[in-house]
Amino acid sequence: MKIRESGEMYLEHILSLRRERGVVRAIDVAARCGYSKPSVSRAVSLLRAAGYLTVEENGNLLLTEAGEALAEKVAERHRILSDFLKSIGVPDDLADTDACKIEHVISDETFETLKTFVNKGEVRS
Repeated sequence: MKIRESGEMYLEHILSLRRERGVVRAIDVAARCGYSKPSVSRAVSLLRAAGYLTVEENGNLLLTEAGEALAEKVAERHRILSDFLKSIGVPDDLADTDACKIEHVISDETFETLKTFVNKGEVRS
């Protein structure tokens, strides 16, 4: 199931928070993103229904295998795009902001070519 950009962002933030803290709760996501608790609750509900997230009885948010894969994909896109933009002289804060926008709309083929260029200095022909 394809999810919207906002859903991808939530998954990426949950992955990041889990890496930092080990355990993630909805309140952590709200604080990180600056979203209201009801907004996060709605997003969590939609991500659960789509099979990307589970919620333990104690409120901990856990990415499913599909959620983990999608979060990793979005995080990798962000990192590669941000690194590329910074390497061509875009200021760090702007590179991160723009990477966040681009990561959700760039095609897989274009991203893989850019990734090859950034990682190996080669462009796929």
